[in-house]
Amino acid sequence: MRRRIALALGGAAVLTASLASAALAPVAQASPGLIAAMQRDLGLTAAQASTRLTQEMTATRVMPAAQQAAGAAFGGAWFDPARGKLVVGVTDPAAASAVRQAGAEPTAVAISAARLDAAKAEIDLSAKTRPAPAAVSGWRADPRGGSVVVAVRPGASGPDIDDFLTRARKAGPVTVVTAPTAAPFAAGTVGGDPYYINGNTRCSIGFSVHGGFVSAGHCGGSGSSVVGWDGSAMGSFAGSSFPGNDYAFIRIGNGWWTAPVVLGWGTVSDALVRGSWVAPVGTSVCRSGSTTHWHCGTVLGHNETVNYSQGAVHQMTRTNVCAEPGDSGGSFITGDQAQGVTSGGWGNCRSGGETWFQPVNEILQTYGLSLVTA
Repeated sequence: MRRRIALALGGAAVLTASLASAALAPVAQASPGLIAAMQRDLGLTAAQASTRLTQEMTATRVMPAAQQAAGAAFGGAWFDPARGKLVVGVTDPAAASAVRQAGAEPTAVAISAARLDAAKAEIDLSAKTRPAPAAVSGWRADPRGGSVVVAVRPGASGPDIDDFLTRARKAGPVTVVTAPTAAPFAAGTVGGDPYYINGNTRCSIGFSVHGGFVSAGHCGGSGSSVVGWDGSAMGSFAGSSFPGNDYAFIRIGNGWWTAPVVLGWGTVSDALVRGSWVAPVGTSVCRSGSTTHWHCGTVLGHNETVNYSQGAVHQMTRTNVCAEPGDSGGSFITGDQAQGVTSGGWGNCRSGGETWFQPVNEILQTYGLSLVTA
């Protein structure tokens, strides 16, 4: 027996994005419930939430052209809610005009994104041969600050941390901050719905793909069997990677079907999935999971490394959306665009925290999959 998923189409607010580089843009739909969730979690009015989604969709589609326009001077990109536009850092003022023509707002930065990414990649490589201490929460390139930010657990110190920071500083400019240590959000048990691995561990479905669904790799290894929310057999893990990455592809059968939907849990209407355009830093993002259901926040960073106790995971996206154990693998979505699957973080949905997700496009490319879309 399978639960029916309602596709909330009626009464949806239509959000149209205009592209600087194209005459026609895809149309996204945001349910009234999604607007309500953004009001609750981002402190917006309904009109502000609707306007922001429209602006974010435009920024998402402008970003590839704006980055290309900046060329070697590209210093990162982020959405600025105050301006309602994509902002692109440039190291060379001569690139500003091309960026502006592409539809973004240029701003001067000290170091290129390529240099920062190279520095972070060097730290990643070093940590593979000499793993980072457990007290190092993770590290990320910060284009606005012009350095690689290394997060260390509050109050932690010692020669192992000093050694790691020394190696990191050889790669490039480093800023040290304090942050709690992150952990995967797996519990001892279609998007956001629960599933169970080998009869006990519970995780959450990320997104439907043709042949199954994607989720977090730490939830189960290749070959692990999976049952659904109702206890009936779903299938098994056809591929899984953790640590290093945190993603998995679960191939389904046994009468289960796929739908282009992220569950709203009655908090909001179910969200339709229409694609996977990457949301820039600063845009809103919402998460669905089987423990804490639906919550929203903001994208804080791309291509970050998170140092879990099981090992480092790379190319993660950081958000200030809360999550808790059992939410692992669940959906991150901006408007109607799939963003990624929940990996881990710190905090909870009572006091807040930060959560990282593995971008969905990387998972699709790795396993040769395609999203089921509306």
